[in-house]
Amino acid sequence: MKIAVLDDYARAALRLADWDGLGQVDVFADPIARDDLPDKLAGYDVVCLMRERTPMDADLIAALPALRLIVTSGPRNASIDLDAARAAGVTVCGTESRKTTTSELAVLMMLALNRRLLPEVSALHAKGWQVGLGRDVAGLTLGLIGLGNIGAQMATLGRALGMDIVAWSPNLTADRCAALDVARMDSLPDLMARADVTSVHMVLSDRTRGLVGADAFAAARQGQVFINTSRGPLVDTDALLNGLTAGRPAMAGLDVFDVEPLPMDDPLRDPDLIASGRLLLTPHLGYTTQETFRVFYTQTVEAIRAFQAGDPIRTI
Repeated sequence: MKIAVLDDYARAALRLADWDGLGQVDVFADPIARDDLPDKLAGYDVVCLMRERTPMDADLIAALPALRLIVTSGPRNASIDLDAARAAGVTVCGTESRKTTTSELAVLMMLALNRRLLPEVSALHAKGWQVGLGRDVAGLTLGLIGLGNIGAQMATLGRALGMDIVAWSPNLTADRCAALDVARMDSLPDLMARADVTSVHMVLSDRTRGLVGADAFAAARQGQVFINTSRGPLVDTDALLNGLTAGRPAMAGLDVFDVEPLPMDDPLRDPDLIASGRLLLTPHLGYTTQETFRVFYTQTVEAIRAFQAGDPIRTI
């Protein structure tokens, strides 16, 4: 078998799992341009995807007649055209995932922004010393846009830091909030007006695309820190940049973007916002930990072995 492992940015696949005996395994660490994918992947029986990095659309699947198996990290991957795969006789399966990594990163970003960590580190590295004052999070209000699994983790972590917790989402129920001891807000602008820190934890869909826009930022409480570790298109980027210019929100931390990897000429790479510590950008680190990737690649290998042996595998 010829096996292609795509988008292994961290070059971790071969050291976190035992690929011996599977066949020819080729790891592509860097992103492949969409137009180059048919040629690069021609002749491969198996393509291993890192969730939502390289899309497998109908045209690409049709251009790969040798393809028999797609394995994606994580239990779902919205960037795979499952109908096209089934029509082509291609089996698609996924792995399990760990559930705590994104909330940990969101809290890290919250603390780094409120305590002005990066500007202070930069000052020290420039042979200076303290140049400003950070802000305690104890006593602040944490507003959660979305109260699913990750939102619930954020509520627990925020409460442990001494924060009050409020939440809103389009279908958030009073029962869900009561079960988690979280105050339910009536609307997104109400939440933005109440929260000192707002963190987004929603699934991207046609209904939630652009959910956080100009009206929400206009309502933001003075001094608010805004964090998105879910999906870039949940937030209107132009509205966010305009809001930062106007001081609402005061600061933002983004781990996810409309286009990934983030283009070098993207307006979000604003040198003044970044140097001032008002905008913190991280390269989609929400799920990129050693233990998570160990699960991803170990179970990817298990799926390929099972497929080769004709044993049942976890299909999606």
